[in-house]
Amino acid sequence: MTEERVLALAGLFQATTLTQQLAQTGQCDHNALESSMASIFAIDAPSVPAVYQGVAGVRVGLRNLVDQLDSQPRQLNVVRMTVAVLRLERSLARRPAMMEHLQQGILTIQRQSGHFELGTSQLCNKLAQLYTETLSTLRPRVMITGDPHTLQRPEVVAKVRTGLLAAVRSAMLWRQLGGQQWQLIAYRRHACMIARGLLTGVTIEQG
Repeated sequence: MTEERVLALAGLFQATTLTQQLAQTGQCDHNALESSMASIFAIDAPSVPAVYQGVAGVRVGLRNLVDQLDSQPRQLNVVRMTVAVLRLERSLARRPAMMEHLQQGILTIQRQSGHFELGTSQLCNKLAQLYTETLSTLRPRVMITGDPHTLQRPEVVAKVRTGLLAAVRSAMLWRQLGGQQWQLIAYRRHACMIARGLLTGVTIEQG
């Protein structure tokens, strides 16, 4: 495990955690959601921290990484979703045409929505539509469990799909950095140690 891999993994856990919270309550940490959304557009970021607007951008993900890999009880819905996203990303990687379609779609949204702030409903709707056109057509599908009434609200569904798109972005980064699913078990304590160190650093920097 390296700090870069742990940050990518934290980005994945952050996105799946936020998605699960949205599905259950319709609410989540707004700043964390903005950082996860920003990662979708950070295609040519100069560094891994820059993908998330700095290490502080995945503070929620770092905490949840530790909670899910080194604590009891775990949030099984988040764990299942994280594993499903990793498998979905591998399915995407085997389809270069869809990968290109997805990247071009993100660039188009970035150009068209440059005046929208992260987290706005307009931007979420565009990203959600892109997810529906691409990733939702692949197998295995990521199954979302939550409150049925909450999941009937269009604005929540859009944020859920945006969260899943951000999760796949982090899963892709994790793989590009050499991450593999078996490492979540084999190196989970090492990953948690690094995550705690990064959290401590962010806390000191921000007072």
